[in-house]
Amino acid sequence: MNYSDHCPMSNIQLLATPQLRNLLLTAQPTAMRVIIVEDEKHARDNLEKLLRELDPHIEIQAKLDSVRGAVAWLQANETDLIFLDIHLADDLSFKIFEQTEVKAPVIFTTAYDQYALRAFKVNSLDYLLKPIDKEELAQSLEKYRATRQPQPAFDVHQLLHALQQPLRSYQQRFLVSRREKILSVKTDDVAYFEGEDRYVYLVKKDGARFIVEYKLADLEDLLDPTHFFRLNRSYIAHFDAIDKITVLSKSRVKVDLKPQAPREVIVSTETARDFKSWLNQ
Repeated sequence: MNYSDHCPMSNIQLLATPQLRNLLLTAQPTAMRVIIVEDEKHARDNLEKLLRELDPHIEIQAKLDSVRGAVAWLQANETDLIFLDIHLADDLSFKIFEQTEVKAPVIFTTAYDQYALRAFKVNSLDYLLKPIDKEELAQSLEKYRATRQPQPAFDVHQLLHALQQPLRSYQQRFLVSRREKILSVKTDDVAYFEGEDRYVYLVKKDGARFIVEYKLADLEDLLDPTHFFRLNRSYIAHFDAIDKITVLSKSRVKVDLKPQAPREVIVSTETARDFKSWLNQ
């Protein structure tokens, strides 16, 4: 018995229909094509493993370990996303941009000092510090998917210049007064700064409180961001002062400080994600 005699259109005929073929093609997820440019084998293999765990459909087109190899590959091929280490086998990876046009977005994967990495923000690049954290890698991929924009042109010379500048130093001590005495408080002894009414208080880890002649906004620039975080409009806290974190509704979190703060400290939804990233760095 011929199946097509009992069916208006056989499976073969159905699949041959142009409209259905187009529908099936558009329904298939487009695999993200990436290349990994990294001269350390274990780092290459680890990054590939994390990428495949996060998205099994990702296509690793190439794993390269040198400026020369990356330039040759990019001149002959196209990709969607590049994971690029700074220090490669034969030179700094920035040399790639001097020798060929790089059209795909770049995520730097590096152990380079995080202060110097602020230079990348000038060029709207993303970066991951080694050892690469799976959650941070997932956030970078999500950022790429959300934009799907070609990499903006950037000035590699400006970037190199920024990286060669001496790292800025942060405040090491604060002068405070108590009655007729003037004291010098080491920044490492500070638990948090609290803004209340017109005053800003420095609160030491032992609970002592002093008025300081600074605004919280000014303190943000003076304090090392790896150790201090602006929790909200009233508090900047040292990492060691974070005692307990409670998740509230709408992704907000409540932070218990030590010594205990006189007011409830709430981190807003908008700030909570950055706060969690800071805690995880």
